[in-house]
Amino acid sequence: MRTEHTTAAGDALRHHGDAEVRDDGAGLVDLAVNVRADTPPVWLREEIARSLSSLAAYPDGRAARAAVAARHGLPVERVLLTAGAAEAFVLLARSLEVRKPVVVHPQFTEPEAALRDAGHTVARVLLREADGFRLDPGAVPEDADLVVIGNPTNPTSVLHPAAAIASLARPGRILVVDEAFMDAVPGEREALAGRTDVPGLVVLRSLTKTWGLAGLRIGYVLAAPETIAELERAQPLWPVSTPALAAARACVAPRALAEAAHAAHRIAADRAHLVAGLAAFADRGVRVAGPAEGPFVLVRTAGAAAVRRRLRELGYAVRRGDTFPGLDDDWIRMAVRDKATVNGFLAGLDRALG
Repeated sequence: MRTEHTTAAGDALRHHGDAEVRDDGAGLVDLAVNVRADTPPVWLREEIARSLSSLAAYPDGRAARAAVAARHGLPVERVLLTAGAAEAFVLLARSLEVRKPVVVHPQFTEPEAALRDAGHTVARVLLREADGFRLDPGAVPEDADLVVIGNPTNPTSVLHPAAAIASLARPGRILVVDEAFMDAVPGEREALAGRTDVPGLVVLRSLTKTWGLAGLRIGYVLAAPETIAELERAQPLWPVSTPALAAARACVAPRALAEAAHAAHRIAADRAHLVAGLAAFADRGVRVAGPAEGPFVLVRTAGAAAVRRRLRELGYAVRRGDTFPGLDDDWIRMAVRDKATVNGFLAGLDRALG
C-alpha cells in the first residue's frame, strides 16, 4: 500500500458506468452499471405512482426519515435523507471542517471528486492487488481527520471486516463508510449502519442500487446528531422529492427488507456462476480480483481496453477500470446478472479474447 497526495481534479473521477451505455449504447446488454436489472419491482412502481397525487404539496420527509431510523434502530436525529449517496458526499465535502482528508482507493470516485471541488487537497491510500485489495488500517495516516472507504468496495467487490474499518476511528476524525452495496451482501455482515459506539462514524446508504432507482435519487446518511445537523444546514430546502420519499418508506418496510435479503442470496449465486465462468479463461490471462462479495466483479486481463471494445461490438457493455485510482487499463468491472445473461456474456468474452 502507498499514500499519495493529489491536487487538480481530473475528468477520470467523473467517469461512471452509465457513460458506457449512454448515447450509442442502445441495444447493449448492460453489465457496466451496478443497478439490479430486474427493478424496480411492480409493487414499488405502484407505491411511487400513488405519491404523484401529492405533487402539489411541498415534500414532507418526516415519515420517511422515521422509517429509515426505525429500520436501523436509531433515533431520527441520526438520519438524514439525501438525493442519492452522491449528494451526501458533496454535503460532507462542503460542510465539514477538515484539513487532511484521505480516500482509500480503488473505490467509487465521487467522494474524492466532491472533496476536490470543495477545495480540499486529498491524500490517497492505494490498496494493492497483491494484498487482495484488502484494507490495512495501519496504512491510513494518523493525522487524517477524514477517512473515506467503501464496504463492499466498488469496484474491487472486497468486503472489509467491520472491525478493521472501525479500528480507523480516532478522536477528532470523521470516518465515512460508503455502504451503498451492503444490502446486496447476504445478512449484511460487516455492516456498520446502526452502530453508535464508533466515534466519528458516518455511514452512507443508497436505495438506488438494489431497487433500480438511480433515476429517482434517494439515499441517506447515518451519523451522530451534531454531524447530521451540520449536513442538514448545507442542504437546500426540500432536497428529496415526494416520489423519492415514498420510495424510501417502501424500501425500508419489512416486505422490502425480506425481498432484498432474498435478492442478496440470488446475487451471490449468480456471482458464483460468473466467477466460475471467468475462471475458465485463466489460461488466457483472465484473473478475477477476490473473493468478490458485491453485485459486481473486477477482472484483470492484458489488453482490457481492446477486449472491452470487442465486447461492445458483440453487444455487451462493461465498465473500464482505469478511471479508478490504483488501477490501470488492464482492468474491467462487470455487474452480476442472471445466469442466462452471464452465459451469453461468457460466450461473447470467449470471442472477444480472440
